Amino acid sequence: MNRRTILAATLAAPALLAARHARAAAEPVDVELVLAVDVSRSVDAEEQELQFRGYEAAFRDSRLIEGIAGGPIGCIACTLFTWSDWHVQTTLVPWTRLDGARSCHGFADALAAAPRQTHLYTSISGAIDHAAGRFGERFEGMRRVVDISGDGVNNSGRPVAEARQDALGRGIVLNGLAVLDRTPSQLSLAGIVPPLDDYYREEVIGGPGSFLVVAEGFTAFESAVRRKIIREIALAPSPGPLVERVFA
Repeated sequence: MNRRTILAATLAAPALLAARHARAAAEPVDVELVLAVDVSRSVDAEEQELQFRGYEAAFRDSRLIEGIAGGPIGCIACTLFTWSDWHVQTTLVPWTRLDGARSCHGFADALAAAPRQTHLYTSISGAIDHAAGRFGERFEGMRRVVDISGDGVNNSGRPVAEARQDALGRGIVLNGLAVLDRTPSQLSLAGIVPPLDDYYREEVIGGPGSFLVVAEGFTAFESAVRRKIIREIALAPSPGPLVERVFA
């Protein structure tokens, strides 16, 4: 072994040791679940509150808590952030180990206390990119899932197709929760942008077992998000419909 090879190995050793330590320190969980919540200007204050209350209620639901306990490890890791413009993503609840009623209620309490903010544009690609970068921070899941909820098409940042392809290439499953607005935009009415449920189905979701839940209005959001998360954390996700519709 020459001097140059020895030097290279010496310089690389700390990085390799750090990587091994990080892998060893990562806590195994059934699922790493990233919840990405739309807070663009198309979501008014009332609708945003319905979203937050929906997520809060989901994590207090005994059926969701029982679903978590039913996994082979019996816990999941979950984090939630809001998103809008391509560069606007705000973590409201950091990675949290959920393994029973106490931790799930704590997650719900954090959501109830989280600030409500509204921004401008809708960057689904930015949300996907941000979510994809969150995995592997503290936990190692048997599955990695991103749950994207929103009420509009991408209008900020790079093309959704590029972000989607990058995430799928990393083994991440993308699920969607499309909220059909009670007041569709003029672009939708004119046919300039596709129906939101079609858009999410064709352009956003992807990966093994991916699916879309359509909330028919924000008043249906609570039921929709509960059903969606329960299906996402299931031990063996059922080959259910690609698209589920939930009405208020």
